[in-house]
Order: sequence, then structure tokens, then C-alpha cells
Amino acid sequence: MSNDINLNQKDIKHLKKSRWKILLGGFLLSLMGGMSYAWGSFVVPLVSDWGWTATQAVLPFTVLIIVFSIAMMPAGWIQDKIGPRKVAMWGAILFLIGYLLSGLLKWFPYPIWLVFSYGFFVGIACGLTYSCIAPTARKWFPDRPGFAVSTGVMGFGLAAVVFSPLQRIMIDYLGVDGTFLVLAIIVTVLALLGARLLENPPSGYINMIIDGETKDVNGNSLSEVKDVLPREFVKMPEFYLLWLALAMVIGGGLTAIGLIPAYGEIELKLAPTVAATAMSAYALTNGLGRPIVGYLSDKIGVLRIMTFVYIIQAVVFLALPWIAVNYGLLIVCSLLLGIGYATTFALFPVLVSSGFGTKYLGLNYGLVFSAFAIGALTGLMGSKLLDVTDSFTPAFLLAGSTTVIGLILLRLLKRRS
Repeated sequence: MSNDINLNQKDIKHLKKSRWKILLGGFLLSLMGGMSYAWGSFVVPLVSDWGWTATQAVLPFTVLIIVFSIAMMPAGWIQDKIGPRKVAMWGAILFLIGYLLSGLLKWFPYPIWLVFSYGFFVGIACGLTYSCIAPTARKWFPDRPGFAVSTGVMGFGLAAVVFSPLQRIMIDYLGVDGTFLVLAIIVTVLALLGARLLENPPSGYINMIIDGETKDVNGNSLSEVKDVLPREFVKMPEFYLLWLALAMVIGGGLTAIGLIPAYGEIELKLAPTVAATAMSAYALTNGLGRPIVGYLSDKIGVLRIMTFVYIIQAVVFLALPWIAVNYGLLIVCSLLLGIGYATTFALFPVLVSSGFGTKYLGLNYGLVFSAFAIGALTGLMGSKLLDVTDSFTPAFLLAGSTTVIGLILLRLLKRRS
């Protein structure tokens, strides 16, 4: 929790130097939470070696996404009350429990077991740890909020790039259950380390920043934003615009995650390993693109960056069936769509904090983030359209259309601000 103390200029200078550890802590936590995005490594082994259907193999990940998005609300509220370190540590312990229980799959070889152990426990752990990253980074970096928040959550985007191939190698040697046991140790240790690095700044630090002792990256004096209580936030039209906008744009991102590799295999006749590189390209810009869009948002504005990126995302989705006609163009499309996903996760918390303050940012952003679960339905609808029509075109048109709707909602939000 923040401590009410008076700080002199020497204190402020020291804190500004040491605050970078906060971003490292956030990065480690998001990297461990983003391990869930590498779930695709388990799908084929569960189908081929354990006799599950593809739907059963994907179900634990689907449940994790839903639990994660719901857990963000109480987790955000708790971290607003007691600070990020304790909440993140609880998340690290739940990572340990979830992965250890998942490692007992040999004794409980049923989909419902992984839904319980991985979907439920790891999902809650993701919510607890992720809820602490953006609010803490935003409080320590009021002078460059976009860059700070996006750097903290960068690990979520990069995790699939780093761990998907590693997990596949581990599965070949250790099996699915053995891999879960090893991950239990890796994830818990790094998550605990990240949690130890997190703490809220003393309130004197924030007050002196706001009073003009520090300017933003453009040299403009910072101004205080009114802290809006969550119960007031949910009564405001801006909350519903943000919630619906996130649901719409995230739906496009999840559609891309679910269908781009399949598009490469089925439509372009690429080998599965080659088609998977398109997903790696997507994950790469999803991760590395976050601090870039965050830095640019500090320079030219959050909504301007979001508008520009979502226009590109919409155009790519709407045109993809006609322009991604070979491997090279599919990679280009994947890179561009990855930037869209990066923008969503990097800048929505910044957007919430810039309009409604940082004191209750954990719960306020958690309330907005609950739209993530609804956005996942767009991905499911896209897969269903593929099953029904035997064509990728309707699914990508749906993703493009929801992106356009999200963009319109954000423009309406700008008019109200």
C-alpha cells in the first residue's frame, strides 16, 4: 500500500532510478501468465497420445481465458486495497498448485481434470498476477504511462514465441504430465521473483510528480486525473463504450490466433510446421509491439495510435482471404494483426487510467477487462463459421467487422472526453 510520506528532490531522484525494477517484475509476471498462450503445444499430444478429441484438448485453455477475465475483477479490487506484491505472490502460489495438479494427469486422464487444475487454478493465477502489472506500472510512471504499462505486459505477448517450441521439446522427452511438473517449478520461481519486485510508490512520490516536478515525454506538465470510484465508473457511458470496444477488437485478435495456422495449412497447402511460423510472427509483434505502441502513445496520444492500428487491423482482416495468397503475404498479415493485439493489451489500461485515475485502476480496469471473455466468443463464432461454410472468408469478415465496430466505439469515446 502507498505510504503517506514527504519526499525531497533527492528521494524523488532515487525513486525514479529504482522504479525500473517495477517493469522487470511486471514483465516476469506477464511472461509466466502468457505461458498459457503456448497451450497449442499440448493439443496434438493430448489428441494423439491420450485419445482426446480436439474440442476436449482445447477446453482447458478456453476455461482458463474465461476464469482469467472474471478473476481480474476481484483481483483488481484486492490489489487496490492491499497492494500488488501480496496479490501477485498469491498468484504465484496458485500457479504452483495448478501446474502440479495438472502434472497428475497420469492418474486422472480426463479432460475435466485439466479444466479443474489448469483452467480453474492457472486461470485464477493469471488474473491475480496480471491485475497487478498495469496499475503498478502506471503509478510509478505518470510521465510515460504508455511505455511503462506496455513494457510490463510485454511478456504476455512474447511467451508463446519463447515457450511454444520449448514446451514441445519437453513434451517429447517428458510427456504432457511431466512437462506440467517442470513448468510448475519454472513458472512459480519466476512469478515469485516478479512479485517481489512489485510495490506501490509512496504517495509523496505521486503528488510531487503531479505538482510539476516531472514533465511528460513531450515536456508538458502533468495534471492530476480525478480518481473515479468503481461504483461510479460502471454508471458512466464511457465504461460501456470501453467495455464494448474491448470486446469487439479482442474478438478479432482471438480469431487470428485460432485460424491463421489453419488457413496456412488448408488454403495455402503449407506444411503444419511452416504454417505455425505465421503464428510465431503474430506472437512476435504481439510481444515486441507493445512497448513500441506504448512509447508512441506517450508521444502522440493513446486514441490516435489505437485508431491508426485498428484501421490497419480491420483492413487486413477484411482483405485477408484475397491478399494472403502465399506464405510471404500471410506472414505480413500476421505481423500486422499481431500489432493490433499488442495495442489492445498495451493501451486499454492506459486509456482507463488517463480518464478515471490510478487509485482504483485495478478494479476499474478489471471491470473493463471482463469483456475479454465476451470477445472470446467472436473467436468461437469464427471457428463455427468455418465449420458451417467450409470457408475462412466469413470468419475473417466477422473479425474485420467487429474491429470496425470497436473503432467506432473508441471514436465515440473520444468525442465524450
